[in-house]
Amino acid sequence: MNSLTKIGKTLYRIYLGIGIFSVAVVAGCVIYAVIARYFFGVSHTFLEEFITTAFAFTTFWGMGICFIQHEHVAIESIFNLFPPVLKKILALFNYAVVFTVLGVMLFYGFDYVRRYGHQISFGMRIPMAYMYGIIPVGCLLALVCVGVNFARFVASLFSGAGKTP
Repeated sequence: MNSLTKIGKTLYRIYLGIGIFSVAVVAGCVIYAVIARYFFGVSHTFLEEFITTAFAFTTFWGMGICFIQHEHVAIESIFNLFPPVLKKILALFNYAVVFTVLGVMLFYGFDYVRRYGHQISFGMRIPMAYMYGIIPVGCLLALVCVGVNFARFVASLFSGAGKTP
C-alpha cells in the first residue's frame, strides 16, 4: 500500500505541475496579447483562440485539483450543523449530482465535437475538434478525479473513519 500511495502522490504532483504550467502559459499569453494590442496595435487571432482553448483546459484541470484537495465549493458553516449520518447522505447526493453533470457534459461534449469538429478554426487553422475536444477531455479528467475521491469516501464509510467531504 505504501508504494501505491507514493505513486498516487507522484501522479498528483505531475497533475498539479501541468496545471500550474498551463495557468502560467495562459497568463503569459494574456499579458503579451494585452501589451501587443494596446501599445503596439498588434492583434493575433490565433493567440486569442489559443488563450480561450487553454483557459477552458485550465478550468477543467483545476476542477480535478479542487476535488482531489477537497477544495470544491461547499457551504461548510451550514453543512457542519448536520449530524454525521445526514452529512454522509448529502455527500452521496453531491457525488451523484457531480457525476451526473460531468457525465452529461461528457456525452454532449463528444457529440458536439463529432458534429462540428471538422470545421477549421479561423486563427490557428486547425480542426475545431482540437479546441472543442477540451470540454469532453476535461470532463473525463474531472470524472477520474471525482471517482478517486468517491472511492476514498466509500472506503472511509466501510473503515469507520467516515471522513466526509
